[in-house]
Amino acid sequence: MSGISRDNNIYRIIDANLNRVKEGLRVCEEITRFILDDHKLTALFKNLRHKIDSIAGKIYPVSKLIIRRKSYNDVGRLNFRGELERRHCKDIFFANIQRAKESLRVLEEFSKLADAKSALGFKQLRYKVYEIEKESFSKVQALPDSK
Repeated sequence: MSGISRDNNIYRIIDANLNRVKEGLRVCEEITRFILDDHKLTALFKNLRHKIDSIAGKIYPVSKLIIRRKSYNDVGRLNFRGELERRHCKDIFFANIQRAKESLRVLEEFSKLADAKSALGFKQLRYKVYEIEKESFSKVQALPDSK
């Protein structure tokens, strides 16, 4: 954990991206659960969230993450350009699955400073998201454009 212990701001990056990836996956899970009514996809998203917690819990103690959290002073907090431009559930799903992929990449890269095995775990989960996105694509794309 030497690379992380030297720079406590890396814990802020990890914390933000753990939250972001799990939030994004949860939004996708809710769409597959309540709108698509798809048990398999819902279970895949839920399983991913739990795997992320499992990997992260081994190397990032919650106490180290939360103590360094500075949500109120985060310079990106008020940047919401594009986030209010959702026309329908398809937009919400694809924006959130993209958010999950990006966050997993950040977790993969910064975890290389702490534990190569965990970094590889995040990489494998990122590829799993690619697979689930492909599996979900036609069902989500078939949703009506209405709000």
